[in-house]
Amino acid sequence: MPSIPLGVLDLIPISSGSTATEALRNTIDLAQQTERFGYARYWFAEHHLNPGVAGTSPAVALALTASATSTIRIGSGAVQLGHRTALSTVEEFGLVDALHPGRLDLGLGRSGGRPPERKGGSLPTTTSVVDGRALNGLRIPPRFSFEHLLGSPRIALQQLLLYQPGARAQEYGDQIDDILALLRGTYRSADGVEAHAVPGEGADVQVWILGSSGGLSADVAGRNGLRFAANYHVSPATVLEAADGYRAAFQPSEELAKPYVSVSADVVVAEDDATARELAAGYGLWVRSIRTAEGAIEFPTPEQARAHPWADADRELVADRVDTQFVGSPGRVADHLERLQEATGADELLITTITHGHADRVRSYELLAEEWKRR
Repeated sequence: MPSIPLGVLDLIPISSGSTATEALRNTIDLAQQTERFGYARYWFAEHHLNPGVAGTSPAVALALTASATSTIRIGSGAVQLGHRTALSTVEEFGLVDALHPGRLDLGLGRSGGRPPERKGGSLPTTTSVVDGRALNGLRIPPRFSFEHLLGSPRIALQQLLLYQPGARAQEYGDQIDDILALLRGTYRSADGVEAHAVPGEGADVQVWILGSSGGLSADVAGRNGLRFAANYHVSPATVLEAADGYRAAFQPSEELAKPYVSVSADVVVAEDDATARELAAGYGLWVRSIRTAEGAIEFPTPEQARAHPWADADRELVADRVDTQFVGSPGRVADHLERLQEATGADELLITTITHGHADRVRSYELLAEEWKRR
């Protein structure tokens, strides 16, 4: 499906026995390689206090990567606005855009200590789901609750370290409005005072909103006429409602005449299914470390993962993520991605791949790109 672009989402993972320095060097190499393979975008996630993830600052990471590449779009997936201001975000991306104009994607997310968008059951969607699958066979697992993470001492410590004492996060919709106004040069305070972010104002960046459900993020993206990225790899249970909620709220803007959706997927590709399954063996244990709130561990080898004494509770904790990771030969994974695109109506797909070995990770992206071009 060459008409559906593929992008890359990089967490800058640190493999067991490796270092953050090696992870960053691997990221630069992977960005250069995926640019050569024909990927459209290279995005960086933001995570904090995770021993196995070096991606703490998307703006810094994309600045380094933009200097090492020339054509691939570079962006954030996403900047966590829960502990940031509109001005600091616009100024940071404005600095990078000043040297690399026209290549930046400013992906914005609600995370960073904010409560979940809403409670209750799933929203209705336009795509039917029967027995945990969309009609085209795409796996849609039961909804996972993240409520237990909010009471975690590690999450509380993260908020303590990220926030200034006494600081309160601005309302998300207002924060997005301020970012857009600062980029456009139209910002006025309640008292009518102008503010101009230099660099930042007039920056040639694409603004995206990332969301995992059909709640506030989808609504903010839609009513502002912005691009929207739905996270199948984070919350596969709610990807359909996220895309539908965004489209339902969409209002045309100067930037965008009609809805535009990217959908993420967790993928491991190898020459054959058995090799791919071996390369992906550490994924479940890595997800478990995130969902127990201990923080993402260094990505384990297959041997380290197999040595873990799995309890039924552990398996249940990661089942939705493991069951929706696309693992296998190029043809098998491309078939899964086609189903994901068909079910969500995605205009682009965003691929995140983690393996213990860097060469295996690069090869996974290469094999997928080659297969995708043949479709």
